[in-house]
Amino acid sequence: MAASLLAREVSDLCLGKPALRSLSVSATVGDALTTLKRSRDNYISFWNCNHGHFSEVDKVDAVAALDDCRCVGKVCVADIIGFLCKEENLLNPGIALQAPVSVLIPKTGDFVRHLESNASLVEAMDLILEGVQNIVIPMEIGGKNSRKKLLQNNLSKSTFHNGRQYCWLTQEDMVRYLVNSISLFSSAAVNPINSLDIINVQDIPAVHYDDPASSALPLLAKCLEMQTSVAIIDGDGKLIGEISPYKLNYCDEDVAAAIATLSAGELMAYIDFGGPPEDLIQLVKERLQERKLVKALELMEDDSGNSSVSSSCPSSSDDEFGVGRSVVKSVGNSARSVKRSEAIVCHPWSSLVAVMIQALAHRINYVWVVEEDRTLFGIVTFAGMMKIFRETIEDHDLGKALKKSPT
Repeated sequence: MAASLLAREVSDLCLGKPALRSLSVSATVGDALTTLKRSRDNYISFWNCNHGHFSEVDKVDAVAALDDCRCVGKVCVADIIGFLCKEENLLNPGIALQAPVSVLIPKTGDFVRHLESNASLVEAMDLILEGVQNIVIPMEIGGKNSRKKLLQNNLSKSTFHNGRQYCWLTQEDMVRYLVNSISLFSSAAVNPINSLDIINVQDIPAVHYDDPASSALPLLAKCLEMQTSVAIIDGDGKLIGEISPYKLNYCDEDVAAAIATLSAGELMAYIDFGGPPEDLIQLVKERLQERKLVKALELMEDDSGNSSVSSSCPSSSDDEFGVGRSVVKSVGNSARSVKRSEAIVCHPWSSLVAVMIQALAHRINYVWVVEEDRTLFGIVTFAGMMKIFRETIEDHDLGKALKKSPT
């Protein structure tokens, strides 16, 4: 029964998921930003094909082009904000937005991998454990004439590639499936996480609350790839909050000015839901003036005068992405009380299944591990959790059973 369960096709984990909306790699950063703002999508995928712009005379070559169509990356608002934070881009954000979107796609690493819809869960888990961060699965649209229909009717639609639509298979999808089958792994699932060697205690993305927010940018770039966040700690190493890429996805591009001018602690207050405090808005403007970043200042002024565009981060996203409720906490010796999005935490002695359920409930791919006094101990991720389940499958010789099972 276990072998049959784990051999289930990954397409079953994608039932009901929306098709990937996409742009060509020839698009600009501004195109990506506009598309993200106009849609409900958190990410926009980028493909190496451009079949949305074939003319009638080009349709003879369209089939060959579709066969070569591959997803090469994905971009979110947080990626764009990080790009705009660079000094040269703050000097003229308008020109920066005209840059090709390829500048936002990682040049190294196995960032995106395609997987056939009839692949097994174990195959998908192995890709994640190899370092792949995003898996693309084809969604069957049925019919022998689907390719012909695509060329006739759907060639310009942004969700069709290779005659099919695609969706993301996420780490959350896989972990949720494993939790639903937890009885098969009960011996490992009840163990405390500090006994399973899955807590990352060496490479923790963290900055001090008094550090410049810009010092977190390299960490944020890495967190976007690894689907985690940057921890904010006080002088005693205690976790006081986080800078979350998920939260930045619900902010506007003028937040780049805040990142460039505020401390990490101030930035937490700036991006918290309900909108940035007026004193912090004024502080950002003053510092932009001091640094003669006129264009960045104009960007803030334009947004503040546009009722449809605001630098606040909507509270409706908080429940969806699990960034927690807003609380007011005194930060170490700082004179400022920082309103923050509370980081989701567990303890080293928390059980694996408890941490999995906690992460799934808050729609995040990680949980901070803290000591009893809230000193930051490490971080545990979905990838680390899946490692335990993969090892359990091997220990029970389910891997061999999977190879014998019919697909």
